[in-house]
Amino acid sequence: MIAISIRPVREDDLPDLHRMVTALAAHHGDVATLTLDALRDDTIGESPWLYVLVAQVEGLVGYAALCPMTQLQFGVRGMDMHHLFVRADMRRCGVGRALIDASMRLTRDLGCRFMTVGTHPENAEAAKVYLAAGFDPLPPSGPRFRIKF
Repeated sequence: MIAISIRPVREDDLPDLHRMVTALAAHHGDVATLTLDALRDDTIGESPWLYVLVAQVEGLVGYAALCPMTQLQFGVRGMDMHHLFVRADMRRCGVGRALIDASMRLTRDLGCRFMTVGTHPENAEAAKVYLAAGFDPLPPSGPRFRIKF
């Protein structure tokens, strides 16, 4: 069993975190355009947009990025696990589950009443992990729309 440490991201983690974000984007066929400055602003800047937890095993091996959500009509806060990434050489070692568990603790500690996560429809392995962690499957949502500025 390996010793996995989960903690909030720090300034000195940002270059490694940036490489992992870029690797996850590439895995999904995207080209990351995220700059190190934007990552800094969104994670540890004056008004952070995200909560990021990193997994460390003699260096960073993964991360989870959480985005605040709300169900305003019910007065309920939640969190969406927008990203979960584990380096390929560290998969199946418990790192992903440790990040999920730490994300759930952080979500509860922040007073949130729910947490969501999505995965590619064909990623049955990830679906099994989320179900084993206690997540319930959600029905497909209705039409969604977006506008870019």
